[in-house]
Amino acid sequence: MSYKIIITGSTGMVGKGCLLECLDDNRVEEVLLINRSNIKINNPKIKELIIKDYSELINHKDQLSGYDACFHCMGVSSVGLSEEEYSKITFEATKTLIDILFDLTPNMTFNYVSGTGTDSSEKGKVMWARVKGKTENYLLNKGFKNAYAFRPGMIIPEKGIRSKTKLYDIIYQFTKPLFPILKSLNGITTTSKIGKVMVKSIDNNFNLKHLENIDINKFAKL
Repeated sequence: MSYKIIITGSTGMVGKGCLLECLDDNRVEEVLLINRSNIKINNPKIKELIIKDYSELINHKDQLSGYDACFHCMGVSSVGLSEEEYSKITFEATKTLIDILFDLTPNMTFNYVSGTGTDSSEKGKVMWARVKGKTENYLLNKGFKNAYAFRPGMIIPEKGIRSKTKLYDIIYQFTKPLFPILKSLNGITTTSKIGKVMVKSIDNNFNLKHLENIDINKFAKL
């Protein structure tokens, strides 16, 4: 059994964690990375598709066919963005990817990295939570073989991964001595566990569609 996987946002903390788990897993044959810049990792499993905007994806449809899963880890902070701007990056870009991949390979697993506190009702007061809730709902109702919304809260980076957000990176470096203790807490997960559960989701039917940290940690042990 071998897997071909698409990963978006692999230059970010969660996406890179998923990539490293895929590279370490003998079942993963190929990883197509969709990014705005080169990942700068030399590995025979890696293929790269560099695009500036997700509206360009339709022009590369021939490169997106035949994959077993997509781990959509791309995301941005809502700070300083209007709802229209944030929706374009978060919902519209994800919808474009979902529609193209469903048209090509509906029998795939599609995992979306959302966040704890996401609003499935799409009616709450918090803008980012509404938009992510709308994105989750669109994915989960699309009809893929399997689809999951990962909602991590606090994440401990592993395998040398560092956050691209300067403030978070400073916090991580300051709290690094506490990582062994933090990792033992059920409400905190790691980049490695998220990546492991992503791969496991391809051939496992989890009994949940929204995976919080506690669920990610549980499925990582299976």
